[in-house]
Amino acid sequence: MTMTKDFLTFAPSVAAALAEGRPVVALESTIITHGMPFPQNVETARAVEAEVRRAGAEPATIAVMAGRIHVGLSDAELDTLGQAQNVAKLSRADLAACLATGGMGATTVAATMICAHLAGIEVFATGGIGGVHRGAETSFDISADLRELSETAVTVVAAGAKAILDLPKTLEVLETLGVPVIAVGQDDFPAFWSRSSGLPAPLRMDNPAQIAAAHRMRRTLGLPGGQLVANPIPVEAEIPRDVIVPVIEAALADAARDGIAAKEVTPYLLDRLYDLTQGRSLASNIALVLANARLAAAIAAELART
Repeated sequence: MTMTKDFLTFAPSVAAALAEGRPVVALESTIITHGMPFPQNVETARAVEAEVRRAGAEPATIAVMAGRIHVGLSDAELDTLGQAQNVAKLSRADLAACLATGGMGATTVAATMICAHLAGIEVFATGGIGGVHRGAETSFDISADLRELSETAVTVVAAGAKAILDLPKTLEVLETLGVPVIAVGQDDFPAFWSRSSGLPAPLRMDNPAQIAAAHRMRRTLGLPGGQLVANPIPVEAEIPRDVIVPVIEAALADAARDGIAAKEVTPYLLDRLYDLTQGRSLASNIALVLANARLAAAIAAELART
């Protein structure tokens, strides 16, 4: 790493791309530390970065290491992060504390948006956003990702919200917060492993140029926040709703039985789904992240043209 600015450390390739006005796509790091075991986590991270490059953009995987925000990771840093123990899972609430205490942390959707915006990156690819958890009317468990989308001007490409969530309530909160939710190429809101949630998407756009134009128009109008681009999982990788929903219900019942709460809910459920689907959920997860990386690169390229 050679270029530093305040509390940001840029990988040389990311710094060069930003300086030259070339497209850059931010990538989160919780998929590395909390999404899957080593070495599959690092192999997947490298595959996603390679997909961004093939699509014509520069990847910038974001993480906090030694009390600094790293925007782009070297191979050695990816290996270190992938094997590290007790890495903090950072959102808006704990990002500053981790930096101030010199810690190591992986960025969630919310924290990645904050860091990407600070670094001057306008597009971010992830798997699925957090949202309103089932039973939130009593637990008040609502992801900080939703408010971040309403405050930070980054376009987030995801396969919808994670299907383990309460999707109708998630869409309702996004509407209340004024976040554009754009389904790509279809009228239904996708549900992560499934192409359709059975719910209508608030908006539809069919190509990266339209999405980039909407991003620019929000900036022109002075509207705060970003937009959620809901990209359906590729057909060949889909787990249909009638297959995955009963599995999700079983995993949720297991979480309730085991007293899982707060930040531990999502990783626990993803682990249970991996077991219950005999690995199919993870294969689908990887496929949708790669598809989101390709779309995000195309959007970033459209933005770079202007």
